[in-house]
Amino acid sequence: MANYLSYDIYDLELTEVHNNSELRKLLMKTSSKSIIVIEDIDCTRNYYDPEMRCGSGSGEDGGNSITLSGLLNFTDGLWSCCGSERIFLFTTNHIEKLDPALLRCGRMDMHIFMSYCSYPALMILLKNYLGYHESDLDADVLKELAEVVYKAEMTPADISEVLIKNRRSKERAVSELLEALKTRADKNLKSGILNEKSPDGIIEDEEQEKRALESPPNQGSEFEQPCKKKEDEEKLK
Repeated sequence: MANYLSYDIYDLELTEVHNNSELRKLLMKTSSKSIIVIEDIDCTRNYYDPEMRCGSGSGEDGGNSITLSGLLNFTDGLWSCCGSERIFLFTTNHIEKLDPALLRCGRMDMHIFMSYCSYPALMILLKNYLGYHESDLDADVLKELAEVVYKAEMTPADISEVLIKNRRSKERAVSELLEALKTRADKNLKSGILNEKSPDGIIEDEEQEKRALESPPNQGSEFEQPCKKKEDEEKLK
């Protein structure tokens, strides 16, 4: 994103920020065209513990942590408007732990779920790492990949690792990838953690991913639609 937009990028470690005032000062030091990344926000107690949301008066006055209110003002308050053209990017493994105030429409405008690798995503990885298009692969291999990729529940990073190791030999890369997918699928089946999806559910996931990948840059994400609908309803009121 930073390379594409020619933006500066800042990696903000919230655990190293002592209070709201310090957080505001850090914001003022960032450039106007920048991406501010806050990773694993669910690991910070203040943003999901009800007892810490208001900060008990310690967030501003020498406390050792910032408050939820301080973070909200940081992302879309008065000071965040100075200079504008900033993009805030949060990551979390447990979105259910976050306070709804952080997730509401207009504050986090787009929610992107990074799931296990799907078949469309697998085809993109094969193209990026090996130069393979779907038409270049044998029909039987494609069928096997399509059947096992959902059962394997491997992340795109896991699959990329297999492809990178064997990128000098395309055939070997595909062969080892298929073997790795089958091994993981068998392991999941034996351990009982495999959540079987119905064919309709798989097709729906594929169609959603294809729409996201093929949509033009200026087209809104499907995640933005509920926000826009809510805003329209509020205007009518």
